[in-house]
Amino acid sequence: MDAITQPPVIRLHPEDGVVIARIALPQGTPVGAGIAAARRIPPGHKVATRGHAPGEAVRRYGQIIGFATTPIAPGDWVHTHNLAMGDFARDYAYGVDASPTEKVPVPAHFHGIRRADGRAATRNYIGILTSVNCSAHVAELIAQCFRRNPLTGEDPLADWPNVDGVVALTHKTGCGMTAGEPLTLLRRTLGGFARHANFSHVIVIGLGCEVNQIGGLLEEQRLAGRLRNMDIQEIGGTRKTVEAGIGFVREVLAEANRVTRVAVPAGELTVALQCGGSDGYSGITANPALGAASDLVVRHGGTVILSETPETYGAEHLLTRRAVSREVGEKLVGLMRWWEEYTAREGAEMDANPSPGNKLGGLTTILEKSLGAMAKAGSTNLVDVVRYAEEVRARGFVFMDTPGYDPVGATGQVAGGANLLCFTTGRGSVFGCKPTPSIKLATNTPMYERMMDDMDIDCGTILTGEETVQEAGQRIFAHMLRTASGERTKSEAFDFGAAEFAPWMLGATM
Repeated sequence: MDAITQPPVIRLHPEDGVVIARIALPQGTPVGAGIAAARRIPPGHKVATRGHAPGEAVRRYGQIIGFATTPIAPGDWVHTHNLAMGDFARDYAYGVDASPTEKVPVPAHFHGIRRADGRAATRNYIGILTSVNCSAHVAELIAQCFRRNPLTGEDPLADWPNVDGVVALTHKTGCGMTAGEPLTLLRRTLGGFARHANFSHVIVIGLGCEVNQIGGLLEEQRLAGRLRNMDIQEIGGTRKTVEAGIGFVREVLAEANRVTRVAVPAGELTVALQCGGSDGYSGITANPALGAASDLVVRHGGTVILSETPETYGAEHLLTRRAVSREVGEKLVGLMRWWEEYTAREGAEMDANPSPGNKLGGLTTILEKSLGAMAKAGSTNLVDVVRYAEEVRARGFVFMDTPGYDPVGATGQVAGGANLLCFTTGRGSVFGCKPTPSIKLATNTPMYERMMDDMDIDCGTILTGEETVQEAGQRIFAHMLRTASGERTKSEAFDFGAAEFAPWMLGATM
């Protein structure tokens, strides 16, 4: 079936009171038995197929996505003008849908880098971390000395072809902050990156008088002896520190270059799942297709990390049903309660997400967005729930507590050990997260073709009927293996991934 013969709307579940516009629907377009669009419906948006009284639940995916705020007639456009959040009971039913995951008899392999401690890497960077924003520019000056010149083509790393780059990961905090949870969270994030398998060597640059003292970071994160560190004040200022940092990189380049790619089981993939710039197609194409690929990763023995707690809100009961234990399920519910209290304390609401761009793309409430976002995690058991930037040790589907803001969420996942990242987008996000390669999945073909330089995979083929969700999932999984083996992503071609480093900042700035 080609795009011309596809019906103009998509029905996702028999119990739904809305269908989704596959394309822009002119007024009068048939959308159901005896029902026509009452006005033009934008692509990816919802149109009612039955009437809803004020206060009545509206369903998509067979689940509640909000409640009618005004009378909705069959054929009406359903969006922010007549649909809003509302409270409803969730049946957490811990573990009732958990079942053994069937593993593949012969796991796939990728060509990765085997570190001395046995871990598998997908990239080979030298990292420069900063303890505080005050040392950010010095770290960047060091990294600049090893960056390819786009005008002349001169490459300072030409003699070390197995080194993917020297990257400075800087941030906006580290001082003017309180001890306790804010400092612990920052140190846990920096520690996760310092230990990341995709770094062959790491140096940490500090100023010297900051709250986040490097000595405390090394002790708390047990990094003593694992990396080099320098304080600008102690060394004698900017020039001397930059020279010392350049000297460190030159000293370790030969050792970093002595790696070869070897066959590594796909079970050693840890894949971060992200979405950004979502639209009304996200929960129909790219997210469920990535979910099918996630199931393949788990069936091959690997790990996938779903995050963005606010973007799971309202759909968490569908994950608790897949939890391997009540304890795991209750951890997830506990996160939701924390976020409710956190947003209330800050004078915000959970429905402040979706963003304006999400709403332009057809998403109306956080409930609707969450139901589509969680599809990225597929259908296997929820085996663990971890804190932000906490090391992920379990194999299978893991949930990590993060904000919904993509750079902050991805930073936490990579700190937790993700060696690959898959990012779905409907509006067209551009993103990277060094040292982990980021694969971009477009929800619709028009955006994919418009932003082809940034998108790796077109999932709009599901809308046109060229592929099923499962077929797209197989294609995504194959792309994961090629990327893990060294094939560059579109974001890597643009050198994305350093500026997007964004640890979660909690607490007061003093």
